[in-house]
Amino acid sequence: MRLETGAIEALQSGEAGGEFTHFDLARLGFVRTDRSAALLASASLSCVPPQLVRAMGTAADPDEALLGLTRLADAAQEAGQTQQFARVVGDERLGRTLVLVLGSSIALGDALARQANELEDILQCPTLDGPTRESFREVMLAAVGSDPSAAVPVAAPGPEPRRAFRRAYYFLLAQIAARDVGAEVPADRQAEISRLLSDLADAALEGALALARAATEGHEAVRLAIIAMGKTGARELNYVSDVDVMYVAEPAHEGVSEDEATRVGSALARELARVCEERTADGSLWAIDANLRPEGRDGELVRTIDSYARYYRKWARTWEFQALLKARACAGDRLLGERFEEIATPLVWQASTREGFVDDTRAMRARVLAHADAERDLKLGRGGLRDIEFTIQLLQMVHGRADENLREAGTLDALDALTRGGYVGREHSAELAEAYRFLRVCEHRLQMWRLRRTHMLPTGERDIRRLARTIGAQPAKLPAEIDTVRRRVRQLHEEIYYRPLLATSAGLSDGQIALSAEAQRDRLEAIGYRDPKRALQHIDALTRGLSRGAAIQKQLLPAFLEWFAGGVDPDLGLLSFRRLSETLRETHWFLGMLRDSGVAAERLTHILSSSRYVGEQLEQHPNTVRWLSNDAQLQPLTRAQITRELDSIAGLATSDEHVIDALRGVRAREIVRICLAHLSGVLDLRELARALTDLAEAILAFTVTRVSAEADVALCVIAMGSFGAGEMGYSSDADVQFVCEGNLEVATRIAARVQKILNAPASGIDMRVNADLRPEGRSGPLVRTRTSFEDYYAHHAERWELQALLRARCVSGPKDLCETLTAIMDRERYRPGGMDAHERRDFARMKARIEGERLPRGVRPSHHLKLGRGGTTDVEWCVQRLLLEHAGNDEGLRTVGTLDALAALESAGHLTPSDALALRRAWMLAWELRRALFLWRGRESDVLPTDLVDLNAIATLVREPVENARAIEERYLKVTRHSRQVAERLIFDE
Repeated sequence: MRLETGAIEALQSGEAGGEFTHFDLARLGFVRTDRSAALLASASLSCVPPQLVRAMGTAADPDEALLGLTRLADAAQEAGQTQQFARVVGDERLGRTLVLVLGSSIALGDALARQANELEDILQCPTLDGPTRESFREVMLAAVGSDPSAAVPVAAPGPEPRRAFRRAYYFLLAQIAARDVGAEVPADRQAEISRLLSDLADAALEGALALARAATEGHEAVRLAIIAMGKTGARELNYVSDVDVMYVAEPAHEGVSEDEATRVGSALARELARVCEERTADGSLWAIDANLRPEGRDGELVRTIDSYARYYRKWARTWEFQALLKARACAGDRLLGERFEEIATPLVWQASTREGFVDDTRAMRARVLAHADAERDLKLGRGGLRDIEFTIQLLQMVHGRADENLREAGTLDALDALTRGGYVGREHSAELAEAYRFLRVCEHRLQMWRLRRTHMLPTGERDIRRLARTIGAQPAKLPAEIDTVRRRVRQLHEEIYYRPLLATSAGLSDGQIALSAEAQRDRLEAIGYRDPKRALQHIDALTRGLSRGAAIQKQLLPAFLEWFAGGVDPDLGLLSFRRLSETLRETHWFLGMLRDSGVAAERLTHILSSSRYVGEQLEQHPNTVRWLSNDAQLQPLTRAQITRELDSIAGLATSDEHVIDALRGVRAREIVRICLAHLSGVLDLRELARALTDLAEAILAFTVTRVSAEADVALCVIAMGSFGAGEMGYSSDADVQFVCEGNLEVATRIAARVQKILNAPASGIDMRVNADLRPEGRSGPLVRTRTSFEDYYAHHAERWELQALLRARCVSGPKDLCETLTAIMDRERYRPGGMDAHERRDFARMKARIEGERLPRGVRPSHHLKLGRGGTTDVEWCVQRLLLEHAGNDEGLRTVGTLDALAALESAGHLTPSDALALRRAWMLAWELRRALFLWRGRESDVLPTDLVDLNAIATLVREPVENARAIEERYLKVTRHSRQVAERLIFDE
């Protein structure tokens, strides 16, 4: 878009004789209207038609375009080319091209003035119509008086060839610029312009080498090849860049030693650099940079093929292999250059196997960034071109070892290959490509103005205006547009460049990357797969075919196989992954997320190989996998959030069955979320217990409210046991009591309906509402009135029932009824004065009876996590013994949670710090092991296993993994031995 398009259209008529008022010129975009009007009125520009003035209004800088046109008119007059100048400015197409160039580059304006006699040929761009690399070479070699068909081109003697060399370079450069500035959408032509500039550099190097040979004695003794590196090698050159090269020399014939060849070759290289860099009245080209050679500035300027091979195999550093990625024979001895490519290419694609390759590459990028102007530098700053290039190069070098399709030198070509192979998502690829072209166009147009090497965004208003106009942007919006592009580039760079999957893939051997049956069977068995034959079938099923999904699986599986092997059961992990992949086969996000998010990938492999239960649940609720990439999404919903969601569903429901299905679906989904958060380390033990309890409360309270919506009865739910204490596990029953005010029969029907709804089987995630802890147990009424509840606990409750109230709390019901029931429970469970001697003996006898009667037959007391010696029951009874003794006189002890009560008892001095620590450690470890067993087996178990596989599984799943399976058993026995000693003293010693 050109800013003055509307103004130009408005001026399509009304001018006479090429006369424009100051107002007209201002509307066209001229700033210095006085000077411009004077120039247009001068005799030099008398042949300029009005349409050409209007065309200047579309140039980057109309004032400079007009000034350059004036200088060119004067130069044409001096050269006797006035008629040619008139033909050019009178031709609508050529004239428009000319003023666009002049308005975009004062340096090219000077070059055109020096070659006024060739103006028409330059603007016709004849050499751009065919194969430009060869045509450019012919022009450059012909300019220096050399035969382009000669095996070893040598320039003619004398100073004139050097002047002709520079004139020919600018002749071709101006043609490229003319094509560039004439583009309607500059970014669409960026790749072509970079290729043309690179072809011109190749041709210039050929011409410079011919000039260097003419000036170097004994040049016949050496064959010299020039290897283009960096942007030159990738054919992505800027208007003004240092041209990165390396030189390869070999003796031209027998009788010439390698030392002699390298000596003469070095002399040629130094002379070639002088030819390109020397500043003259005809201009200069660019600097030759040979610092990417082995050992950098301190290394030999020229080496033989064998010398390069030895260096790269023995001493080269990581960055040197990355530099070789773009190495290309561009000038000089073609056969010698091709030999270098044959030797260098395999080295590039094995570089990622070097120890620390990925870390070294990332560190190099960090060093570059540290020395750049992070905000203004389009090339090296944050979100600049280097971020895009490094991202693509790292992906190439890691995955190109196994995938030859990725072995492209050009940035955009490589990005296309990475996208086709599934290594980069299509959307991310499109964003990176668009950003790359946009930033390169900005870089090109900045350099074009004075033909100086720069990557810095301008700060001056006029410079910003010129840049915006030359790329078709609005000056006021350009800085913000560039900033937006760079922020997105930086975000994508960090997401892709720092993938953990890259470091893992780079560290794999060739055998580990290969997915063939022959290469994999023995390795799979060696790293822990029990059934490698079956594993190979899973691999084949996942990678078979030519689909994008299969391509991404081929990237993921080498690393995933290693990660599964680091889990509890690699075979289970791979099987679960195959099932999940098949379930999500039609989705667009699943494999892309695992490729792009190392966090999600590592978490998923750990979870699938460590939890049979979660693997099965993910098949039922596969979309929950996407939470693994975002800790915020793994955070469990609060009770209030769940209630709001359920209320919203109920408001849209057409039947009770719909509501019940939604209720179960929400609970199932949230259980999976909690499992994933637990196994990902997002939740600690207290947060896990709280999340499971909050979920149970929300589901139960909503169900009671829904079922009793039209009933004239107040129903309160009292949570008991682990539910009441806020310590629920994955398979814990929701122990409750129902208490009502109002019609008892209606309340009983409601309670029964609630149990029926919530106790229905639900694929391993059912919620069992258990009212067996109510007064008189199963033989008592399901629901009691408030009066009956109060009377029972005041006159009829047994000791164990009063003790059970220590973990009771109201979780649903009218506020006033809940407060009344809480006061009743407090009066009975927290009795002033504590227990007398008789009550203490009864307490100890009851504990002993439970140990003798409830412990399952054949289970060692030391290994039962709940009822065994020092297990959770021992700790809870210690806490309850002390609460019954002291909480009646100390309201600070009145808490239902085990860990909270331990802390309160320790703080009040009723427990020594060592006893409190022993009880806390035992309870937490036993509680955690019970959760781990459920996740691993998919079913409830209270017995510490003795099987090594099971022990290894729970050892992996606890917060502090141990070094081997037996160590977890030893730790548990040691911890519970200490807690048992405390329990025996507190419970059984009078």
